[in-house]
Formats: sequence, C-alpha cells, structure tokens
Amino acid sequence: MIKAGIIGATGYAGGELVRLLLGHKNAEIKWFGSRSYIDQKYASIYRNMFQLIEDSCLDDNIEELAKQVDVIFTATPQGYLASILSESVLNQVKVVDLSADFRIKDVSVYEAWYQLKHASPQFLEEAVYGLCEINREKIRGARLIANPGCYTTCSILAAYPLVKEGLIDVDTLIIDAKSGTSGAGRGAKTPNLFCEVNENIKAYGVTSHRHTPEIEEQLGYAAGREIKVNFTPHLVPMNRGILVTEYASLKGAPTYRQVKEAYDHYYAKEKFVRVLDPDIYPETKWVEGSNYVDLNFKMDERTGRIILMGALDNLVKGAAGQAVQNMNLLFGEKESEGLELVPVFP
Repeated sequence: MIKAGIIGATGYAGGELVRLLLGHKNAEIKWFGSRSYIDQKYASIYRNMFQLIEDSCLDDNIEELAKQVDVIFTATPQGYLASILSESVLNQVKVVDLSADFRIKDVSVYEAWYQLKHASPQFLEEAVYGLCEINREKIRGARLIANPGCYTTCSILAAYPLVKEGLIDVDTLIIDAKSGTSGAGRGAKTPNLFCEVNENIKAYGVTSHRHTPEIEEQLGYAAGREIKVNFTPHLVPMNRGILVTEYASLKGAPTYRQVKEAYDHYYAKEKFVRVLDPDIYPETKWVEGSNYVDLNFKMDERTGRIILMGALDNLVKGAAGQAVQNMNLLFGEKESEGLELVPVFP
C-alpha cells in the first residue's frame, strides 16, 4: 500500500487528489496538509467528504510529515516547494509537485516569468517533467516529478507528434486556449466572482502567461531546437475544462493519412489520449471528470495550414489525475489505477 500525503489538500487540485486517491485500491492518504485550515476537519471544508474522511488538517512541516509517507503531493502556490525542499526530504520520499517550481530547467527563465527568486535550483536538473505519455521511462526512476500544467498538457499533447515528425513549421505555431474558472484556484479573487465570469469570456495573460515558456521548452525538445509560440489563454464561464485550438503552417504538403499516422504512432497505445474520428472535434463536456485527453486535427488545403484541437479536464489530466498517473509509474502500479473514470455527462 502506497502511503501518500498531500500538502495543499484544501485547494481545488488538492481536493481532486483526495477524491482520486480514495478510489485507488493500492494507496491510502495518511495526512492532509493545509496551512489555512490547521486542526479543522477536512470534511468540514469539503462536505462531499462527509463520513468519508474523519481526519483534520495538519500544518505543512514537510520534514516531519515526510517520515510518515512514501509520496508527497504538493498542490501549492508557485515558490512554496522550492522554499522548503531539501535533500533529506528527497532521500525519504518521492515528491510530485503540482506547481511550476521544477518544470522549467533554465532558472533565469523561471524567475523572469514567475517573478520569483528560485530557492532550490540545485534540484532542477534531476526533476522530471511528468508528462507520462512522453517521459514515462524517466518518470519511473525519479525522486522529484514536476507535474505539468493544465494548459500545457493539452497544448503539448496536441502538437507533439507533428513537431516531433517535422510536419509543421513550429515557428508559425499559435495556441488559443480556454479554461474553466477552477483553473484559477479556490482563493477569493474579484475577477473570478460569479458576476464577473458569468455571461462573459475574456483573454488574459496576453503574451505573458506563465505556461508559455513551459510549452516552448517541451516542444523545443521535440523539435530539437529552441522555439517560440504565441499562447493566448481565455477564461470561460464553466467550472472545469481546457480547450485548445492551435494553428500552424504545414511543411512538405503531408497528406491526411501521414498526419493521422503521426498521431497513431505516438498515441495509439496510450490509455488516456483519444484521437477522434475525422471531423469530430474535442469538447470539454466529453472529458469532464476523467483523465482523458481528446485530440483531433483539420487540414486546410486552401491556406496550407493545419488546425490542432484538444480538450481535457483541468483538475484531472491537467492536475490531480496526471499526478496520480505519475505516482503509479513511480511505484510500479498499473498506470491507470485509480484513474479509470468514465467522463461525467451531462
């Protein structure tokens, strides 16, 4: 039995981790860490957990808490884990970090985009970017997993096969993305109030969203060189979901069959990546509550461009589900254990 602890258990991603781990046959949650709710019953914060969890929240003393578990999930703000992580912790437990602290290898890029001084750059080199479909073998032997962001997971998986196979001009790649409001976290913020979000859609972080360098770094590995993309996120009035639409110029006039074969080469055996039938396009409602990513593409012969599309649940495959998938790889479990979730509809 894998003993797990969650720091940041009372945020949306932390709450989703709790839900998923409760359904995992080979894992148990030993403690719930939350600086904001110390000694408060977890089920009083998330009342869907009434009679399911009797524990109260603990503080976030990672050195002491690490002695009780095999893996720690940190669903915490940027900069938190970097400020407390130590060699002694990593010698005791595996760590799956849902923040961006260890996703970007170049510390200067992280500090520029996040406006934070990185407190433990000595761990950046060994941290493994936890996109399971791409880094599966590296993940298995890691101590520290940088769990990818929600926008980035969808954006990277949609484009990866074509970038890797050289079927698109990566310098023309433009990513338009939309997210439900849970992606902004559980904290009270005026822009996320019902009256601000309902009956509205808006772009934000235009040219400056922090997921941009993460997308560029990972697709740059696939391309074999540094790349730059235009990434524009939007907030839409729904609880969950990410929808990305990407545009790029084709290289070498590939046929539909060649493009489809590229997707099949990388994803045909992937449990959680579903490449849809021709002219069926991803929708957030068809992946809600699940760990699936739905992908498809449409070639535009008139312009010589291709449109790539993807959808996922930002709290599952975009956060907690991916973290559990990483845990399964770390401990030799069936990769889909605890994640065989049928999407919820309606």
